[in-house]
Amino acid sequence: MHGQPAGYWSDDSSMTLCLADSIGKVGYYHTHDIMARFDDWVHNGAYTPGGKKFDIGNTCAWAIDRYQKGCTPALCGSNKMNENGNGSLMRILPMAFVLYKKYGIHITKSKRAMEDIHKISGLTHRHPLAQSACGIYLAIAVRILDGYELKAAIREGVYEALQWYGSHKKYQIVLDYWEKISDPDDLASLPNAIIYSGGYVVETMETVLWTLMNTNNYRDCVLTCVNMGYDADSTAAIAGGLAGLYYGYDSIPAEWLDQLAAKEIINDCIDGMERYCQSIQGQPGVLPNLR
Repeated sequence: MHGQPAGYWSDDSSMTLCLADSIGKVGYYHTHDIMARFDDWVHNGAYTPGGKKFDIGNTCAWAIDRYQKGCTPALCGSNKMNENGNGSLMRILPMAFVLYKKYGIHITKSKRAMEDIHKISGLTHRHPLAQSACGIYLAIAVRILDGYELKAAIREGVYEALQWYGSHKKYQIVLDYWEKISDPDDLASLPNAIIYSGGYVVETMETVLWTLMNTNNYRDCVLTCVNMGYDADSTAAIAGGLAGLYYGYDSIPAEWLDQLAAKEIINDCIDGMERYCQSIQGQPGVLPNLR
């Protein structure tokens, strides 16, 4: 992709590492710190295996540019309906570990948890549709961390998240966009031909959940997303995040791990986030080994 060597990663992974590293270094999150790391990635090649950014979505780029020009982080992200790409969804997964340790599986029962999800999405994507995508995704992720069977985690996570969004006026306007995923079993029964793996966050979420429901191992999940084309790196990263949580680190093909470049960058970010999560006095759940 983009003519990069095997084992290099794109913007999805770099922005995820920015968030993970910020959580570890700062403790929970600090919006200025996250945005500063995004800016370091864009302009200095931080969090990349080759020392240079080679891909970024327009909405993320515009948000980071606003930050560099002095905009407060909370207002950097776009709140326009036509800028609801998957750029916040693709990097939100590190929050699952923190939220699970703090609140367990019922993150929608915590006003603070939902606000934090939406604030972190809003650094680049401030529209309720993109924010709700992150909330749905994390409601699934915390259940996987709790030991749920994958399809049960998807069913219950989607249901609980949509119940929350349906009870909050600001988000009721986006409920219709999530109609297709509201019954994950019906979604899973749809033919591959009508699942479109585009960069629009609704299409991305549909592709991710359809793929997770129709595969039974990490490799097939990721390759199915990749072979759908279009915004393949993002859908594979987002689906692969949940698949990795469920199937475990050892399910990742060894040949993929062997080719992975700059593992020290990844390990450093993971180390810090693990230390912070282990220090949280919250739920008694045990987090999985991240490598």
